[in-house]
Amino acid sequence: MRNFVIGALIVSVILALFLSPFASKYPDGLEKVAEDKKFLSEGQETWKAPLPDYTVPGVKHEGLSTSVAGVIGTLITFFIAIIIAFLLKKKGKLQKKEEHADTVSDDSG
Repeated sequence: MRNFVIGALIVSVILALFLSPFASKYPDGLEKVAEDKKFLSEGQETWKAPLPDYTVPGVKHEGLSTSVAGVIGTLITFFIAIIIAFLLKKKGKLQKKEEHADTVSDDSG
């Protein structure tokens, strides 16, 4: 399983690195509707995006900036997924221990 996860991570990073620069330059659906309905400028920024418009601040070359942002996003997503999987696996083991303990105590009683 570990080899699969590592392989998937490598493939994902390569795809993010090379395909991110080809992402659409047009606004996404929600932004497009806000633009069409003339309320895009009324929106308030509630927090500062770490990678605004899928770019890395300070990287001048647009394609490289988008590629690096894609790789960063991929790594963050994988990291979060691994943490969630680890926590769920740990929870499953604890539940199995509790079920086993309940079965043992029922058999002896």
